[in-house]
Amino acid sequence: MDIFARPIAIRRTQAERSALSDVRMVDAAIGLMASRGISGMTLKEVGELAGYSRAMAGWRFGTKANLCAFIIRTVGDEWLRALNEAVRNKHGLAAIHAATDAHSRFVHDGAERIRVFYMLWFHSTGPDPELKQVIVKVHERRQRDVEAWIEQGISAGAVREDAEVKTVAAQFCATIIGIVYQWLVEPTAQHQIHDLHQGLKQQMSRALARDITDAKRPQQEQE
Repeated sequence: MDIFARPIAIRRTQAERSALSDVRMVDAAIGLMASRGISGMTLKEVGELAGYSRAMAGWRFGTKANLCAFIIRTVGDEWLRALNEAVRNKHGLAAIHAATDAHSRFVHDGAERIRVFYMLWFHSTGPDPELKQVIVKVHERRQRDVEAWIEQGISAGAVREDAEVKTVAAQFCATIIGIVYQWLVEPTAQHQIHDLHQGLKQQMSRALARDITDAKRPQQEQE
């Protein structure tokens, strides 16, 4: 073997190169928005910070709004994978409690990415129709998941039969957003954010448990 032979270059496919550039530009954009805010991020800086030309992000995404929508979908998919891992085969209250705990961990552990995700979430209330539509779809997907957990719990006899599925699911999703807003305002109040998540679990138990005894039982006994 020739020890002076040049190493064989690893050739990536076009799809692999595109995926890698997307990861780098998303990371760059998140870093810029986390430190400067949404208005402080420009496509030119994203391309340069990611290690490409200043025009790269503009060529790939076209507009800043398109890049923001891509970030929401990317981080949203990361959250979905974490949620599926946490919930697995659970249903009813067990699924809701597991999802709430997972969200609490995700907020705590994934601070920069999740902070930017929710910054964009609240920013979607502005005039940009594309960003708003992406958030609407993410919100609808979340609520469908919660509704499915409740309906599965009813079918399994673990949730009260007269539960208002859509109303309770909407309350759950709205409370999560409220907790996130509190976290964005006071990011260092981790103990308080944890308590708010625990309070949500208690609220869901009161709304869905078949009887008062079930509502008061510890989570691990209900699963």
